[in-house]
Amino acid sequence: MKRILTLTLCCLGAVALLASCGNNAGKKAAQEAEKAAADSIAAAEQTQRTMDKIAQLPAEPVFDIITSMGVIKIKLYADTPKHRENFAKLALEKYYDGMLFHRVINGFMIQGGDPLTKDAANKSRFGTGGPDYTVPAEFVPEHRHKKGALAAARRGDAVNPYKESSGSQFYLVQDEYACSQLDGEYTVFGETIEGLDVIDKIASVQTDARDCPVQDVRIVTIKLEE
Repeated sequence: MKRILTLTLCCLGAVALLASCGNNAGKKAAQEAEKAAADSIAAAEQTQRTMDKIAQLPAEPVFDIITSMGVIKIKLYADTPKHRENFAKLALEKYYDGMLFHRVINGFMIQGGDPLTKDAANKSRFGTGGPDYTVPAEFVPEHRHKKGALAAARRGDAVNPYKESSGSQFYLVQDEYACSQLDGEYTVFGETIEGLDVIDKIASVQTDARDCPVQDVRIVTIKLEE
């Protein structure tokens, strides 16, 4: 009888333990679901705040590209609205923070905006990253590849016959003459209004065989000039 009572108590203890584990697991799952829902709401609210801010931007907003080698102040053009809105959105969302200028050619241009550059382990893939969309080309004859011009990088014509722009990668012209061949081929959507010397400084750094700076040149952040 004593043995039966002991077994019964053990069984009841095991059931209670399992019930407790089940309750804990259910509680944890509920907490995780609640956190995911809260994160989703917060992200949606942040996106709405960003879009509201974009809607209130001046026709040609000014942004500071704060780099590890100085500040480049750029103005976005009103007549390339898709690129203007896309760049502004990414900058306001801090998308560019911590990225590198991964392709630098002295006497030509400096290029950045690839999210893969945030991790040195991706070095062999630098230049291939970005969001999962492209931006339709917006060619305006008046916007040439002058010194300091801000233009969108893109994939080659063979796989990109409509010359659609990368979702995030951009370049800044250092040499107008060398880049003039790109007019009408790549969308120019802004220009440098201060910091041409910083472009020259970045363009002059030592690079490897892939035109990647030997010492990191980083985009600290891109900030809207209020």
